[in-house]
Amino acid sequence: MAYRRGVSIAVTIERLMDEVGEWGFGYLLTVSDDSRTHLLALRPQVVGEVLRFDAGGGRACRNAEARPQVSIVFPPGEHSDGLSLVVDGEATVDGDTIDVRPTSAVLHRPAP
Repeated sequence: MAYRRGVSIAVTIERLMDEVGEWGFGYLLTVSDDSRTHLLALRPQVVGEVLRFDAGGGRACRNAEARPQVSIVFPPGEHSDGLSLVVDGEATVDGDTIDVRPTSAVLHRPAP
């Protein structure tokens, strides 16, 4: 994959849904009542145009319910040439499950 340092590469939602399985786990980032970031390592399941996470209830579900703007960061893998995948989206919560409808995604530059 050709990559210019300092430039993020936009990923279409369609491509994201086709390729997210290659990334394994990601960190679901939510924001708590005291404005601190909470992260939880999870493996998403693709359901239509949604990334579904079994979050087990708890803080991530409470945070996403109160503040549905979430992000997911997939760390670099062997397939990614050092790039991370960053996804922003809108969350809905149903019991222990968080569904994230992605609104944007980028491949982010490798660490220097």
